[in-house]
Amino acid sequence: MVAATNQPEADRLLSFHIQRAEGLRNDRGIFESHCEEVAAYAMPMHRNTFLSHGWTMPYQKKTDKQFDPTATIAALRFAAVMESLLTPQAQTWHRLVPHDPMLKQNRQVREYLERVNDLLYRYRNRPAANFVAQMQLVYLGLGLYGNGSIFVDSHESGDGLRYRNIHLGEIYFSEDHQGRIDTFYRFFKMRAQEAVDRYGDALPDSIKKAAANPIMGKDEYVKYDFLHCVFPRSDYDPVRLDAKGMPYASLHIALNDRKLVRESGYRSFPCPIGRYMQAPGEIYGRGPAMLVLPGIKVLNEEKKALIKQAHRALDPVLLVHDDGVLPPTVRSGATISGGVNADGRPLVQPLLTGTLAAGENAMELERQAINDAFLISLFQILLKTPQMTATEVMERMREKGMLISPTVGRQNTELLGPMIERELEVLSMQGKLPPPPPIFQQAGLAYAVEYDSPMSRMQRAENASGFMRSLDTAINFARETGDMSALDWFNIDVAMPALQDINGAPVSWTSTPEQVAAKRQARAEAQQQKQAVENAAGISNAMETVGSLAKTSQE
Repeated sequence: MVAATNQPEADRLLSFHIQRAEGLRNDRGIFESHCEEVAAYAMPMHRNTFLSHGWTMPYQKKTDKQFDPTATIAALRFAAVMESLLTPQAQTWHRLVPHDPMLKQNRQVREYLERVNDLLYRYRNRPAANFVAQMQLVYLGLGLYGNGSIFVDSHESGDGLRYRNIHLGEIYFSEDHQGRIDTFYRFFKMRAQEAVDRYGDALPDSIKKAAANPIMGKDEYVKYDFLHCVFPRSDYDPVRLDAKGMPYASLHIALNDRKLVRESGYRSFPCPIGRYMQAPGEIYGRGPAMLVLPGIKVLNEEKKALIKQAHRALDPVLLVHDDGVLPPTVRSGATISGGVNADGRPLVQPLLTGTLAAGENAMELERQAINDAFLISLFQILLKTPQMTATEVMERMREKGMLISPTVGRQNTELLGPMIERELEVLSMQGKLPPPPPIFQQAGLAYAVEYDSPMSRMQRAENASGFMRSLDTAINFARETGDMSALDWFNIDVAMPALQDINGAPVSWTSTPEQVAAKRQARAEAQQQKQAVENAAGISNAMETVGSLAKTSQE
C-alpha cells in the first residue's frame, strides 16, 4: 500500500475518478427511484438508502407505506430458496476439476484438487468469514433490486477469508466491452476514529484532529465521506511487486478534503456481482420485485381498502330516523329504547357496504403473481402432492430445473465463478494452498468448476427423468407381453451411480464398485450353496427311495 502524494498527476487522478463516480451516480438516478419504490413496498428497512449512498439515520420507523407484507415475506423466502439451490450450507456445492480432459484421469491431480476444494470449503465456512450471513443479503438484493455483490478479501488477521455484502445503494459499477463488470465505485461513511484505525497518518488533518480531540455530542458522531475506486490498471506491469504489478487498481479517497489516503491493488476482481435479469441496453439487473412492482402496489392498495371495509363491517354506520332525539349509544350489552316500533320493525339499522369476499379474492390473485415471480410457487408443488412415485418426483424436478435455469443459472458464471477465483487467489497469496503436482503445474494450473448444488442437479434431472420414463415403458411392455428382452437395453450399473449423484445421495451412504461386486459374489455363493443343499437333499431322497424299492423287491 502506498500513501498519497500531492503531485499534480495525483490531483488529476483524483479529479478524474471523483467525476467518474459522480457521473455513474447521476446516470443511475432513474433506476434508484425504482429501487426506492421497491424498498418502500417490499423491504421498508431499506427505504432512503438509495438517496444517501446506503446510509440513513439508524432505527427509523419506515413501514408507514406498507399495508401488506406479502412481498417482504416472498423476498425473504426467495433468498432462502436461492441459498438452498446455489450455496447450501451443509453441502460442498462445487468441485474443482482439471481443465485438460487428459488430466482428469490422473489420480494425483484429482486428489490435489479435491484437497484444495475441501480447504476452500473449510475457510469459507469459518465463523470469522461470515459467508452465510453475507450471501443471504446478496440473494435478498437479487430478489429485490436484481443486483447482489459480495466483497471477498483476506481476513484482517491475514489468516483466511472475509466476506461482505455491499448494499446496492453504496456501489456503482460499469462493464467492459464484453459485458463483464470490471469497475466499481463505492461511497461510504466512517467516523473519525474508525478512519484513523483504518488509514492512519494518510488521513487529512481535519479528520485526525477530530479523532484526537472528540467533543461528545458532536465530532464523536460525525461521519466523513469516503470513496473506494477499483478499476483495471492501464499501466499494469506483471513483473513489478508494488501496486502497479496488480491488474486492478484500488484507490481510497477522503471526499471532504479530496485526498488520496490509500493506493493498492488486487490480482483478481474483489467484488463479484450477480445480476438477476437485464433489460436491453442496461448495466444493472432487475429483480423479481421490480417485475411485479405494479402487483405489489395494487395488493397494498387492496389491503388498505379491505382494512377500511372490515372496519365498517365490524363498526358499522347506523341509519336512524331524524326525530330530534340523540342517536342511541351502541355498546356491548346495551339496551336501546325505541330501536323498534310496535310491530318489531327496526328503526335503527347499519349501512350496508358490501362483503369482504370480493376484496379477498382480488388480493389472492395478486399474491399468486408475486409468489410466482419470487419462485415460491415452484417449491410448493411437492408439499401439495406428497404422494408421488419416484418417476413423478424426477419429472417435477426436471420441470423446475427447466423453469429456473434461464434466470438463476447465470449466477454460477457471473457471481459464484468469479467468487471462487477470488477466494483461491487470496488463499494462494496467504500460502494456504498445498503445492500442486508437477504435471498440473506444467499445465498452467488450469482448472474448471463443476457445480454440484441442488440447482445443478435439477438441470441434470432431464437425463434421470428420461431414463425413468424409458424404464417404466420397458417394464410395462415386459409385464404385458412376458418378453423380458426390452430390459436388456438398460445398463443399471451405469445408471444407478448417476441417479444417486443427481438425487444428492451422500457418497458415504452408497457402495463402491468393489463393495457391489463383493455383495454380488456373496449372493451368488449363497445361491450356489442353497442349490447344493437342495441337490443334496434331492439325492438323499432319491437314495432312500431306491433303497426302499430294493428292500421291497427282496421281500
